Amino acid sequence: MKKAPAPEGARHQTRSQYSTAGGYSALQESIRAALPENGIEPANVDEFLSLLADSEGQIIRTGTASKPRSKNLWGIAYHDRGLPVVVIAGDWATGAEMKWIAGNVDTMTPAEQRALKRRMAEAKRAREEEQARQWEARAATAVHRWHSAQPADPQHPYLLRKGIQPHRARQLGRDLALLLVDFSGKAWSLQTINEAGDKRFLAGGKKAGNFIVVDGPDYPARVLVCEGFSTGCTLAEIDPAALVLAAMDKGNLQAVATGARNRWPDADLIVCGDDDRATPGNPGATAARAAALAAGARFALPDWPAAAPVHLSDFNDLHQWQRGQK
Repeated sequence: MKKAPAPEGARHQTRSQYSTAGGYSALQESIRAALPENGIEPANVDEFLSLLADSEGQIIRTGTASKPRSKNLWGIAYHDRGLPVVVIAGDWATGAEMKWIAGNVDTMTPAEQRALKRRMAEAKRAREEEQARQWEARAATAVHRWHSAQPADPQHPYLLRKGIQPHRARQLGRDLALLLVDFSGKAWSLQTINEAGDKRFLAGGKKAGNFIVVDGPDYPARVLVCEGFSTGCTLAEIDPAALVLAAMDKGNLQAVATGARNRWPDADLIVCGDDDRATPGNPGATAARAAALAAGARFALPDWPAAAPVHLSDFNDLHQWQRGQK
């Protein structure tokens, strides 16, 4: 993440440990200005700053401007003589994070730098512990919702539109439900897809490194890793003997592919990328190629006929287009 510029009142260290020039109000305004600069937008900034002031060294959580009822925004503050000197904050939903210090680290004494390092380590530990608690709570919610779901209706409008079978998907009301798991089989989150194709992840659930098991054997000779569910379904129908894992997006491909290599070291592992031909740099193919290289896997993209429109990108797009040509 791009490092934020030092707050105006914190560029010159002239006092004992941290620069507190201007007093409490100036420091509060500096923190207030730093939050949006780092992509952090509390639902109520004044309330957030008040919570930080009353919670020395303890992580606090509140809502964001986009999701006021969530607890995605977190923060932790340390004070010196009642004045804020270190604030670390972030948004779990977006990954934005801020580290604010009321001073210039370069002008601190070695002892002062050690104290700052200790506070940063304490904040990191508190953040990680709170994040782990949140993930576990959302994992329990995902499991409960998954077990309350029914087998997916093969006539679900999204499945019909994509020309795919439900495979291991379930259904909650009119929404398809897809369980995200890790390589031990532990469930972490849930994705739902409504009849219009709108996709939502369980708020606060853990996605990184996890995946949807689309279909396939438990002891596979071949493993196919792709981005989305519909692409995975198409691959499972082309190659029923393979285990198909959907990483959910290109940013998660490498973690899932390397995890699959560690889990099944002797399997024929193929990363099946989205071919974003109409996008500069072809991000889908680039990410898939990098994931395959990192995992020691093969790499595949759709084999486009000359007449295929350039806006088509994944294996399901190719399948759909070919069906339309018949």
